[in-house]
Amino acid sequence: MSEGLHHPLFEGLPDRVRARVAASARRMEVDPGTWIVREGDPGDGLYLLEEGTVEIGCSTGAGSGRVLATLGPGAVFGEMAVVEEKPRSAAVVARTRAVVRFLPRAAVVELMREHPEFALRLLRELSRRLREFNRVYVEQTLQMERLALVGRFARAIIHDLKSPLNVLQLAAEMGLATQADATRRAEALHRIRRQVERITDSIQEILLFTEGGSGIEGMTPTIYADFLKAVLEELSGEVKLRGPDLLWTPDDWPAGRVRLQPRRLRRVLQNLVHNACDALSAGGRIEVRLTGTDACAVTEVHDDGPGVPAEIRDRLFEPFVTHGKRHGTGLGLAICRRIVEDHGGRIEAGVSPLGGALFRFTLPWVGAKSR
Repeated sequence: MSEGLHHPLFEGLPDRVRARVAASARRMEVDPGTWIVREGDPGDGLYLLEEGTVEIGCSTGAGSGRVLATLGPGAVFGEMAVVEEKPRSAAVVARTRAVVRFLPRAAVVELMREHPEFALRLLRELSRRLREFNRVYVEQTLQMERLALVGRFARAIIHDLKSPLNVLQLAAEMGLATQADATRRAEALHRIRRQVERITDSIQEILLFTEGGSGIEGMTPTIYADFLKAVLEELSGEVKLRGPDLLWTPDDWPAGRVRLQPRRLRRVLQNLVHNACDALSAGGRIEVRLTGTDACAVTEVHDDGPGVPAEIRDRLFEPFVTHGKRHGTGLGLAICRRIVEDHGGRIEAGVSPLGGALFRFTLPWVGAKSR
């Protein structure tokens, strides 16, 4: 009896049956790097690994492969294609010098029909292999998703830094110009300081978002209209450099107070206004409006751009969902929602009377609203 066929699969089979199987088996010696089975080959038989090490893998559709399992002496492979009567779904390559026994499919099927215990062992081997493949696949998929997530957050940080870095460059050039006077240099220094703060706030907000913290500490009752006006005045210079007109009319704004964290809420307005700028590639109009109800302040950012399709509006505030921005990360609006909800409010997207997008968020008043 051939040594290679002393395998648990054949335990309990009569000697004459084992001898018949041994006679039908073909012994193969392969060198390292040799393909024993290729993906798509006919499922023409079963392999028993006597010596050496082999790897089972499959293609990913991107010109590369994925290793599903590494097998050593005593292993069985090729059973799936034999049972299914379909082409090989994976490839097998020798990683060391290997000795394998090949059993033709006809011999394997005959054994399964005549000896149910052999069929049961083969199915158990198939089940064990599928479980192992599934475990490896899940682990590798999770690893790929983690790497993709790191890449997305890296792009989010880079995307958020582009605008303040551009302002920093312009402010530095303005302040260092030979014809710059003391007033102009002081203005440039102020802009540089504000953009450094903005960069720091952006990074801290992304870290807070990834850690899942609430960030509700340090809320200060503030006259919201004054806060909003100051932020818009700060943004107006940046928006002007990009082309659109940023408009607001504070004369009829309600004068109530809200509890807020100035730096975090400033980020919401910066994000919404810069998103509108992205939608208005050449000029355009952005309007910021403030109204109120008895319960809350209502801030709206309108633009006359192409707008947001209805089918995606409800998903815009989910992480990594983006629309209409070639290099957008889909993280900015998710962070905006987190900040607004931390302030006790809500944010939503809609259609502006100007014809473009509308983003509206609410903030609860402290006590009764006054006008």
